[in-house]
Amino acid sequence: MPNVEKVSVALTPEMAMVVRQAVESGEYASNSEIVREALRDWKQKRALQQEEINEIRRLWQEGLHSGPSRFAHMADIKAEAHRRLEGQGEQGA
Repeated sequence: MPNVEKVSVALTPEMAMVVRQAVESGEYASNSEIVREALRDWKQKRALQQEEINEIRRLWQEGLHSGPSRFAHMADIKAEAHRRLEGQGEQGA
């Protein structure tokens, strides 16, 4: 494996045992293979989280640009939410 940098990782005894068991069972060839897979998964998870954050920001901006709300007070928003929720219950029946 060209261009590899060694790093030291500290694990709890429980995590170290899980890693050892995965290698001993043949599920993975080495501790490094487990760490590489975990880092790939972590990287993918972070990318998905960033996509979700970007989508929330986009929706927030869309909401701001859509103009003023038709509801004047929080109580009005809650009443509308309850009305919609009750309507969904009737549709599902």
